[in-house]
Amino acid sequence: GPAQAEMYAGLQELGVANGEDLKETLTNCTEPLKAIEQFQTENGVLLPSLQYALPFLDLHGTPRLEFHQSVFDELREKLLERVSAIALEGKVEERYKKLEDLLEKSFSLVKMPSIQPVVMCVMKHLPKVPEKKLKLVMADKDLYKACAVEVKRQIWQDNQALFGDEVSPLLKQYILEKENILFSNDISFLQNFFSPSPKTRRQGEVVQKLTQMIGKNVKLYDMVLQFLRTLFLRTRNVHYCTLRAELLMSLHDLEISEICTVDPCHKFTWCLDACIREKFVDNKRARELQGFLDGVKKGQEQVLGDLSMILCDPFAINTLALSTIRHLQDLVGQDTLPRESPDLLLLLRMLSLGQGAWDMIDSQVFKEPKMEAELITRFLPLLMSFVVDDHTFTVDQKLPSEEKGPIPYPSTIPEAFTKFLQENRIACEIGLYYILHITKQRNKNAFLRLLPALVETFSDLAFSDIFLHLLTGNLTLLGDEFALEEFCTSLFDGFFLTACSRKENVHRHVLRLLLHLHHKVAPAKLESLQKALEPTKQSGEAVKELYNQLSEKLELRKPSPAEVTETPSMELPLPTVPTPASR
Repeated sequence: GPAQAEMYAGLQELGVANGEDLKETLTNCTEPLKAIEQFQTENGVLLPSLQYALPFLDLHGTPRLEFHQSVFDELREKLLERVSAIALEGKVEERYKKLEDLLEKSFSLVKMPSIQPVVMCVMKHLPKVPEKKLKLVMADKDLYKACAVEVKRQIWQDNQALFGDEVSPLLKQYILEKENILFSNDISFLQNFFSPSPKTRRQGEVVQKLTQMIGKNVKLYDMVLQFLRTLFLRTRNVHYCTLRAELLMSLHDLEISEICTVDPCHKFTWCLDACIREKFVDNKRARELQGFLDGVKKGQEQVLGDLSMILCDPFAINTLALSTIRHLQDLVGQDTLPRESPDLLLLLRMLSLGQGAWDMIDSQVFKEPKMEAELITRFLPLLMSFVVDDHTFTVDQKLPSEEKGPIPYPSTIPEAFTKFLQENRIACEIGLYYILHITKQRNKNAFLRLLPALVETFSDLAFSDIFLHLLTGNLTLLGDEFALEEFCTSLFDGFFLTACSRKENVHRHVLRLLLHLHHKVAPAKLESLQKALEPTKQSGEAVKELYNQLSEKLELRKPSPAEVTETPSMELPLPTVPTPASR
């Protein structure tokens, strides 16, 4: 066929006979058998000793093709070994000259399946494959596919669109993997989104593939970063910031200095990575991080855009926020004000740099966001007063009560707290982490007191997936409270259900929680929740799927009809008594 013809066409260029030549010889000859013998002699393996060995193989019924094939495979292996050896020996210019000559000779046979590996091997070892050959490879889908990644890198670095096509499905896969973890049906306060260590995360498939595609090529690394920035701007999805940091640290693990030394964020990211591993920013590392921030020179402010993206990684925010809560508790014990703690101020500075990443990259105005004094002088002291309220209440509970009776837990929230959560991004982030903290401590009183402040928060942060993922995990620690009407009403009616209809993700998180805890919830409450959470026509597949799973579980919990004894029918009509379930 034409494909075959194309495949072997290269042989003629090299003065090697092919099938076409044999056809021609046979068409124009008088004695076909003699002609075949002559063709075999001229084109066979030219070794005098074979003259006698081949008839011997014929006697054993070994086809000539099989013999030639095995000789060919041997030779090809030897040639591949030789090519790899040439790539390492002698002077640089000489070895590449040899390989280029070999490529020139063999490239016309690149379509022959048997020869292709050799041609590919030669190209793989050439740091600069001639432009013309790259263009030919690029134009042919099968050849492009068969290329080693070393050759593809040379093609990609001048073809951003093609590289984008290769990277794009990986980035989609990465985001999907993150979302699957956040919405996973396994809910636990021990294992959550932030549990895997940075080292473990960098072993993920996507990070490894991207690292492999980039190699030591700074140009490709820059392209990937550009893709990540663009996608982050377009979608505001913070997982792209995580990938930005993971990719740099993956190259750091492999000690690829060609890239690490030119990325101005390298040392900052490396230091922050150690903090993320410990889930805490200690004093020594705080000094180091501060040194990097203070060291940004005039004219280099653009690096702030990159640093802010590194700090916007949810794993970084998580570490900074957890450290902030720990610092506040320490300050209560030391009787110190937030503004007197340089470590705390640094954490806030990094939080606001991270939270300001999108605005900075969008506006291209590279300067650190101004910290609002109110945050430090009013909001944080307010949080500290909540910590004090808890201490006081606990101590009061232990004191022998005189006539005065038990002291109730403070139930009102200062209006300022609610206002801060609505209007100030950093305050909101820290406030949410404080609520996660008290939930993890199983502090039901504090939780119910602050919960109403979550209904309206800065850009709906309390309904974001990461917060709800962590909250649902921590709520499993308060499992026994779900039997109480008051607790359920505050949590579901007062918080979750206020957003379910307008936010699909909240609907999913509530269903996840109930799938996990339905057996703890009071039956009457469960029934009304089942009605309230029924999917609408607009609901997505995920919500419908979760709702069906929940319904199946609840169906299994209902007593079977046999257990409900039938009242024998009497002639007299009885007044109908509502059964408790149908209330």
